[in-house]
Parts: sequence; C-alpha cells; structure tokens
Amino acid sequence: MSTSPINIGFLLFPGFSMMALASAFEPLRAANRLSGSSRYRWYLLSVQGDLVESSSGLSLATQSIDEGIELDRLFVIASLDIQPLKDRRIFSCLQRFAARGRVLGAISNGSFILARAGLLDGYRCTVHWESIPEFSEEFPKISTRREIFVTDRNRWTCAGGIAAIDLMLNQVTTDCSPQLAAEVVDQFLVGRIRGPEEHQRLEIQQRFGINDKRIVSAIACMEQNFEETVDVHEIARLCNLSLRQMERLWRHHFELSPQKFYIQLRLKEAQRLLRESTDSISAIALKCGFVSTSHMGSAYRALFGCSPSDERKHRASHHSTGISSRSNKGIIDS
Repeated sequence: MSTSPINIGFLLFPGFSMMALASAFEPLRAANRLSGSSRYRWYLLSVQGDLVESSSGLSLATQSIDEGIELDRLFVIASLDIQPLKDRRIFSCLQRFAARGRVLGAISNGSFILARAGLLDGYRCTVHWESIPEFSEEFPKISTRREIFVTDRNRWTCAGGIAAIDLMLNQVTTDCSPQLAAEVVDQFLVGRIRGPEEHQRLEIQQRFGINDKRIVSAIACMEQNFEETVDVHEIARLCNLSLRQMERLWRHHFELSPQKFYIQLRLKEAQRLLRESTDSISAIALKCGFVSTSHMGSAYRALFGCSPSDERKHRASHHSTGISSRSNKGIIDS
C-alpha cells in the first residue's frame, strides 16, 4: 500500500451544505488520526479562490481551482441554487481534470454541474431526491438512481447530507482496510457502513407512521404523479380499495380526505420549488398539477397563509445568517 497521501479536492459553490462537506472530510480526518498517518490530504477550492458562503451562512476560505494543485480525486459540492451554475470556465477545468482519468465526483446537487459539463454522459449517477425530477428533466438521457451514492468507474456521485459519510467510508475500506473503516464507524457512532444500494428517503411507512400496504401504495402513487395527477378513484382502484374504503382509511389515519391529502403533497412540493428553484410561479404550478397560477395560489394561501409570490419574496428568510469563518487558506491536513 502506498504511503503517499491521497489528495482530494472539494470544489465549493455558493449555498453548499456544511453538513455535506463535513460528512465528506471528517471520515478522512478520523482515518488519518486512527491510522497514525496522513493517508488523506484535502483542499477547499472554488472558482475564484475567495470566501464561499454556505447555505447556513458560514463562509469558508478557499484556494482557486486554477492554482495547479495536484489532485487524485475531485468532488463538486453544490446545494440549493443550482440554476445559475453554468460557468463554461469551470466546465473546461473539470473536463481537463476528467481527461486525466482521475476520480471525479459530486456531492448533493454537484451532479448538475458535472452533467452540464458533459461529464456524466454514459454514467450512472445520483443526486438529492428532491432534485431528481429537475435533474431528469434537464438530463433525460443520464441514468439517475435513487441510491445514497453511486460509483460508476471513475465517476462517484453522492446524494448529499450524511450520505457523504458512507461514500467516504467505502473509500477508506478500499484505500486502507475494512478494519480502519470500522474504527471510524465506531468513532462516529454511526452503527454501520451503508452500501450504495440503499435508497435515500425514509420508507413511506416511517414518514407517515402507517403500516397498511394499501395506504402505502396509494401515497406512492400520489408522490409519483404530481405534474400529471391521477384521479383518486383510479388510485383507489389500483390499490384494491373502493373509494369509500379509501376515504374511511384517510379520515382515520390523517383526518383528511384523500383529495386534500394529495393536494397538500403537491403544495408542499410547490413550496420547496418556490424556495429553492428559479422556476417561474406559473411553471411551478404546472409541475405540481395545478391548471393555473390562480388555482395554485388560492390553495397555497389556504394551507400556508401566504401567496406563492409572498413565499418567493421571503425565500431568503428561510436561510440562516451565520458568522464568517476562515480556514487556513483552504487546506486541511491532519
């Protein structure tokens, strides 16, 4: 086994998730400490080499990706506001790195940037579950999976959040040993290393606290059909229920009719898009199965107490403002 450190770059974009970043480098730090050697060395990078603000308001100092740092692996980390991230300069830089055959990866919505650079063509990948519909719409030919992470040859993508821990633990297992990865797991009180085959979201049973398979199937049908809605009579039929049975079950478990439950699911998706996307309100209405902005607006106001336009105007209030924090020129080595 080589004793030279594996150099890993984390390319940060504004609004990146601190949780995703920490989940990525903390297992590497722990592996260094527990092994008593510098198996990994990592760098915080950005396009300009300046402070980059996270979604929580914390800012980190970075080095410019153009500084010529010799990297073995490079991960792109982006989170909420991915619509403007179409910089041809960064695309060219990533394409040059990929041409060297090194591992190129993405965490959370970083997959959008790799895909826009043409670097996921012919590869399987993943992205955060909330962004899968937008990703699939923008890149219909890319095989998008719902696993927590996907490693396809030299493209490693991860859904974000604490799933980055699992991706890095799998790296430690391969680079070093399963024993060292197990020691890191014990340190972090994680319990186990999740494999790439595990899906991102909690099962419907856990999210809604129900065990009736018919209800589970009905909710799954609703969640899979926001834009092209399905009539509740048809959903009931598909789940081997009469409409009367379905309504009785919904009243018992949710104190709502199935119709209102379905509308609330779609409105919550609309709320997410209003806060996190740059889509127009009319486009969001269509994506969430409403025939017009006024149709969505009246339902939105009834549920959330404000209009979609008010939600968008105050989207910044959903992001905390934090303190600035400078790292040591973006390099961490322990």
